[in-house]
Amino acid sequence: MLVPGVKFPDFSLPDQDGNTTSLSSLAGAKSVVYFYPKDDTPGCTVEACSFRDALPTYENARVIGVSPDPPKSHKKFATKFDLNFTLLADVDHSLAEACGVWVEKSMYGKTYMGVARTTFILDEHGTILKVFEGVKPQGHADEVAKALAEA
Repeated sequence: MLVPGVKFPDFSLPDQDGNTTSLSSLAGAKSVVYFYPKDDTPGCTVEACSFRDALPTYENARVIGVSPDPPKSHKKFATKFDLNFTLLADVDHSLAEACGVWVEKSMYGKTYMGVARTTFILDEHGTILKVFEGVKPQGHADEVAKALAEA
């Protein structure tokens, strides 16, 4: 798992509109990069809609959601819930692995690999300011707002 004070891994991933986003394209403003397991599932929808609603209060910061879903799934999710931020398709989970959030999970006695719900706040230069691990979707956007205000 990455820690505050280190540079966020370089990446280049497609978004829900087919545009490519990279670490260098985030330069100049603080960024909230949150990893979530799957589009249009209950917890992920709560988290995404919370970020959507809180984004106007995030002074000079942008929100980027990242999951292993493909761009087409992201587009459907963003349209359905009127999401006002970028969703990146980490289909091969290379960014999740580089960040240490691609982990072994367990459900109903079966183990599998998946995304650990984690949020990183980056400064204007791509350095990690804060890491939220084991995120609970309800109320998380407010925790991020507080952290951004203190950063």
